Amino acid sequence: MNERPGVDGLGYEQARDELAEVVRALEAGGLGLDESVALWERGEALARRCEEQLAGARERVQKVLDEADASD
Repeated sequence: MNERPGVDGLGYEQARDELAEVVRALEAGGLGLDESVALWERGEALARRCEEQLAGARERVQKVLDEADASD
């Protein structure tokens, strides 16, 4: 894989799709150790980004639910 930009600016779908590419490449094998480790590190960063995005979505949904309960 080519050098890729940081994951901080990626949306959930972008990070998820790239993570799937990384997994496919690692599962396919045939990569050198350095490239495999670099892909693994990228995959870890992408997985963290996905978790951050999901946590933010959960917080927003919980806030709406809490506000709805408070107004009842």
